[in-house]
Amino acid sequence: MTKVSIIRFKPKPECFDEFLNNIKVRNEEKANLNPPTHYLMTTSDEVIAIAFRAESELSESSAKGVNWLDTQRDLLLEYSKEDRHTIPITGNLVEY
Repeated sequence: MTKVSIIRFKPKPECFDEFLNNIKVRNEEKANLNPPTHYLMTTSDEVIAIAFRAESELSESSAKGVNWLDTQRDLLLEYSKEDRHTIPITGNLVEY
């Protein structure tokens, strides 16, 4: 089963470009696969990461993501005390 993760980040305004560059570098290899498995989207104040992964890869990939996030927290605003620096959602890809 393919899992889809969507993770919202809210960089500090003065750190937006730096954070966007950092996440682009982190995901470059997977974004350049054919087909890509990682995408980025931006709004006026958020960077949103979209990743497609096999269910068997989810746990290890998520742990690596949290470790990377720990190096980026100073560039991000907290959404809330509960969500902290990200708003993540993961679910099953529904294929037709």
